[in-house]
Amino acid sequence: MTDVPAPQNTKRTGFQALEVDTRLLGMIGAFLVICICFNVLTDGRFLTPRNIFNLTIQTVSVAIMATGMVFVIVTRHIDLAVGALLATCSAFMAMLQTRYLPDLFGLGLGHPLTPWITIIAGLAVGTLIGAFQGWLVGYLAIPAFIVTLGGLLVWRNVAWYQTSGQTIGPLDTTFMKFGGINGTLGETWSWIFGVLAVIWALYALWSARRAKLAHGFPVKPAWAETTIGGIIAVGILGFIAILNAYEIPSRRLERMFEARGEVMPEGFTASYGLPISVLLLIAVAVVMTLIAQRTRLGRYIFATGGNPDAAELSGINTRMLTVKVFALMGALCAISAVVASARLTNHSNDIGTLDELRVIAAAVIGGTALAGGIGTIYGAILGALIMQSLQSGMAMVGVDAPLQNIVVGTVLVAAVLIDTIYRKKTGGR
Repeated sequence: MTDVPAPQNTKRTGFQALEVDTRLLGMIGAFLVICICFNVLTDGRFLTPRNIFNLTIQTVSVAIMATGMVFVIVTRHIDLAVGALLATCSAFMAMLQTRYLPDLFGLGLGHPLTPWITIIAGLAVGTLIGAFQGWLVGYLAIPAFIVTLGGLLVWRNVAWYQTSGQTIGPLDTTFMKFGGINGTLGETWSWIFGVLAVIWALYALWSARRAKLAHGFPVKPAWAETTIGGIIAVGILGFIAILNAYEIPSRRLERMFEARGEVMPEGFTASYGLPISVLLLIAVAVVMTLIAQRTRLGRYIFATGGNPDAAELSGINTRMLTVKVFALMGALCAISAVVASARLTNHSNDIGTLDELRVIAAAVIGGTALAGGIGTIYGAILGALIMQSLQSGMAMVGVDAPLQNIVVGTVLVAAVLIDTIYRKKTGGR
């Protein structure tokens, strides 16, 4: 029986002891600079609770797809069809709940089964289309760029033919709760969720520290762990406080009371709180992070991206892995279709237009290497938030659409250049 080596206590002081990812810190800094600049340019309107709430729900659909794009790019592929696939799934789900289910089964809008059948069917369609594209890439060896470029044209027009180019709505009220503004937790439940999230985050930090100590690995000083825990707690509870500060307009409250056959008490106020769509994004982020870090599939994805030939020689079925990655991407497109159409309260013909570029940009800005093998889920979500902040801020300032696209394109190229320089200096990590 061998002795467990004692923990190595390397003396580190100040910022080094926190062991903060410098790339993550840089992205957070860039995001804060963007927010402060636009807040100044808009005379304080950018950082109001209302705009932060809107910015949050506008980010969700792109952020969900960006988590899947991380896996696609890590395996050295690309998916240009995500926006078109979102449109196809959205059109199918809109037609299903407004036409097919009522005509075939008598399940109209408002029936308790309608939204859940719709979402499950939409997920099935997105997953099957994604798997089909992955099969073309993995087993027929057609480059992903060509397959998904063709998919961009095919699925965009499949969506058009499903609805004959018409806007389909309104959608089921329960279904629309996944869009954000029509579905929130309210003030009390938002605080409850925030407190539980803080407890879970602090437990995760403590559990990770205990595991390192048990195996003799070096750990951060206690003050550094406490500082990181405090920052996380303040961040979570501060975010909840900002969302709760956005109150529901009195006229909307009156209509809500009238719908229940009640009269709104004088002076009554209520807050929106945390949107259900954000909860959905958090759930997706947790699941995708667990897949990336704790499962065989995740290890195979990053191993294949790092060296495809070595991965195949080691016994990894890279062809089937490609099918799985694209199928997962298709499922996430379907989830994003739920969020996007629910937020708009209908399916429109232009839904998801240019989302493929936003999703790829979010993943790349978030640190996913186009050469493969490197990428993080949290980075992609932060990249999506940066992209949406840029676009929303420019729209509030009054920048016209062509110039907005010029700025976004410039930021994307700059982000790749900075990331390339960073990787050279850090030895490719």
